[in-house]
Amino acid sequence: MTAATQTLPIRSASLLRKVLWLDALSCVAMSALLLLFASPIQALLGLEPGFMRAAGATLLPFAAFVAWAASRERISRVAVGWVIAINALWVIDSLAILFFGWVQPTTLGTAFIVAQAIFVGVLAELEFVGLKREPRAG
Repeated sequence: MTAATQTLPIRSASLLRKVLWLDALSCVAMSALLLLFASPIQALLGLEPGFMRAAGATLLPFAAFVAWAASRERISRVAVGWVIAINALWVIDSLAILFFGWVQPTTLGTAFIVAQAIFVGVLAELEFVGLKREPRAG
């Protein structure tokens, strides 16, 4: 085996790449939940179906971008920086809608919003750590 083929499995299994794929897949899953089940879960969460569908729709292009970034042979530091920034903005917006009373969710809805914000925040943190561990292109 050549040196390039010996390092490929390690690079493809990097923390950053794994977290990016988890981010993309979790966005697709959340998008599907919000787009397909907004009406049935409205009573549980106390969130308007239109609001949930809009949030779900915004996740699809983001998921595609994150998947694209994860699939590159060399992960773009700039692309990951954007992923981290957008995830941070999602967390801030999630908490802001609660803090400013822009939505009136049920207790379960509040827990749902906070839990997904925490999950996205953890992803952003892991992406940041993974980015620091990635070797710089040279």
